[in-house]
Amino acid sequence: MVRHQRTPIKVLNIVGARPNFMKIAPIHRLMEAAEGIEPVLVHTGQHYDKVMSKVFFKDLDLPEPKIYLGVGSGSHAQQTGAIMIELEKIMFETSPDLILVVGDVNSTMAAALVASKLIIPIAHVEAGLRSFDRSMPEEINRVVTDALADFLFVTEESGRRNLLNEGVREEKIYLVGNVMIDSLLQFQQKATNSKVHSELHLDNQPFALLTLHRPSNVDNRANFTNILNALERIEKEISIIFPIHPRSRKMIEQFNFSAKIEQMTNLKLIDPIGYLDFLHLMQNAKFVLSDSGGIQEETTVLGIPCLTLRENTERPVTVELGTNRIVGMDTDKIVTESLKVLSGQSKKGEIPPLWDGNAAQRIVNIISEKLV
Repeated sequence: MVRHQRTPIKVLNIVGARPNFMKIAPIHRLMEAAEGIEPVLVHTGQHYDKVMSKVFFKDLDLPEPKIYLGVGSGSHAQQTGAIMIELEKIMFETSPDLILVVGDVNSTMAAALVASKLIIPIAHVEAGLRSFDRSMPEEINRVVTDALADFLFVTEESGRRNLLNEGVREEKIYLVGNVMIDSLLQFQQKATNSKVHSELHLDNQPFALLTLHRPSNVDNRANFTNILNALERIEKEISIIFPIHPRSRKMIEQFNFSAKIEQMTNLKLIDPIGYLDFLHLMQNAKFVLSDSGGIQEETTVLGIPCLTLRENTERPVTVELGTNRIVGMDTDKIVTESLKVLSGQSKKGEIPPLWDGNAAQRIVNIISEKLV
């Protein structure tokens, strides 16, 4: 489809959860500056903490979304259905030429389903990532979105191979690099000005950083217990900063873990923090313990050891080339690998190909070339 340059193509950039914001920010910014593209930022409100959303938008220099759906929480079916209903109205009203989705949250799959049935082209950023674990809701979202997408923008070579193995035509696949890293490199210097280090009284004190939110970890009493048992041993060696996810806080209360956690005087629970504050902590951490996906990538670029509290990863390049080690939920393994880092035996990684801060520019260039 070739259009006259004086008729801009309308692109709905759809986000729903905080990890999406870091991915969409560099793309949206470049689209706003590009000739022939009219980007419209749509926030489904899947992550319904508007205060934290505003902090992230401010940190990332993102404009307020033109459209905010305010869908909120619910079961996977309730949330996905509510997003689809609202997005269908928006797509009818705005008549977009392209839907761009990022990552693997429910909003990503919901937008792809609606757009595909309305015969609107779909671009998926971070396509092809596979954990091969269908018990992860995110894996279902990835597979469905990729099956429907017209432009599949891939972060690493494994993603390209996965898509080809699933029968995706090669001409739809573009290895462009990692937009999460675009944001990290853009804001890395700014994050050094964060005051969170001193606010947490961490000056000249080594610390580890922990994130924990995945249902397979925090909703499962045995897994959560194993992780806490590991933390109980690690915090005797180093302070651990834990910006606690609302889900984790809820399950701590439900499982009656509060007393156990209170006894860990070097495990410091803090409220969720903004992007720049978190990046500051990550840059200065001795190592990171996490069940997140994106943090595996960010720590690889920062050269910070990452111990992933999962049995698998959809980002294998972070293990093959980067600083990531998969430790699962095994108490002894988590402790052993943590102590290795503290004794100077951390894994030395390298930065994967094309993780150079220019992924968003490649994406916008391809969209311009194909659609404008």
